[in-house]
Amino acid sequence: MASITIRNLDDDVKTRLRVRAAEHHRSMEEEARIILRAAVTGRRAGPRNLVTFTRECFAFTGGIELELPPRGPMREPPDFP
Repeated sequence: MASITIRNLDDDVKTRLRVRAAEHHRSMEEEARIILRAAVTGRRAGPRNLVTFTRECFAFTGGIELELPPRGPMREPPDFP
């Protein structure tokens, strides 16, 4: 495996990379690796799942609060003769 060093990286770019890596639960180094791989291969950076897709689509709303119905006692299980 080869290694590279990136000098004179803007502080803002580094901060954004750190935040993006944290959002994906990865190290900054792994995040940079994935970004570079996607850029040179022209492919997306990894598999997407429904939860990630939904969060990306609706993140601009800031979330919503759902009113949960009150809990009651459990029903009796059916009795099959």
